[in-house]
Amino acid sequence: MKTWIPIMAGIAVAGCVATANANEITVGGKNFTEQQLIASMTSQYLDSLGYDVEKRAGMGSAVLRQAQENGQIDLYWEYTGTSLINYNDVSESLSPEETYQRVKELDAEKGLVWLEPSAANNTYALAMRSETVEETGINTLSELATAINDGDSLSFAMNAEFYAREDGWRPLQQAYDFRVGRSDVKRMDSGLVYQALRDGQVDVGLVFATDGRIPAFDFQVLEDDQNFFPAYALTPVVHEDTLAENPDLEAQMNALSALLDDETMAHLNAQVDVERETIEDVAHNFLIENELIEE
Repeated sequence: MKTWIPIMAGIAVAGCVATANANEITVGGKNFTEQQLIASMTSQYLDSLGYDVEKRAGMGSAVLRQAQENGQIDLYWEYTGTSLINYNDVSESLSPEETYQRVKELDAEKGLVWLEPSAANNTYALAMRSETVEETGINTLSELATAINDGDSLSFAMNAEFYAREDGWRPLQQAYDFRVGRSDVKRMDSGLVYQALRDGQVDVGLVFATDGRIPAFDFQVLEDDQNFFPAYALTPVVHEDTLAENPDLEAQMNALSALLDDETMAHLNAQVDVERETIEDVAHNFLIENELIEE
């Protein structure tokens, strides 16, 4: 008998039922836009396939992960880098494929099955306004480093955490072999970074790769051509007991995963965060457009 988390008593009942009935799936999700979108998308999709779905979105990351390990959550979408670093304490630098393979192996020991990763990678990134990219010809972080080393004066905005992190701003400069003076770096809240970059107060801003404000504000993410930033591929993860009882679930979820990439998720996030459409409508329309459900 698995030990339930006291705070999740309401979900414990759903988890037990899901284990007993192969057609019942409890879908989890974290408490920010992208996760709420993907949880709604998954729930609507599986419901259309005939599963009896219960959605538990808006949960904290650590609580959600523990709930899945305990069998209270059958399925949710996790990020490869989150599992690698936060749940498995692996700090070595790995390629995106190595990251996926490592978490797949480590989490299999905990009864969790990583399905096919999407091409959506919600990692740290540096971005510039598209017009600045056209003017400077800077498309990659290596080209950014070359421009700085050639004497171009560029200003940066980032949150204080990234500026101070041991795997943040300082090692990024070391990895790409460039140096920016403190006076050219503005530290501010993450949300203000997008505004400062949009308004031309800085030339380069720290962003999250699938943030909806990137397309909304016409930013271009600079390619991390030396793979400095950890991979955070958005991937469906299912409890092994659930998959054993529902073997078709793997192909069904992989079909959805194959439709997602950075541009797609950023567009969907923007529909919610910028255009103020409802999460349920955005998820529903995406599924219809991609012929996963009927209107």
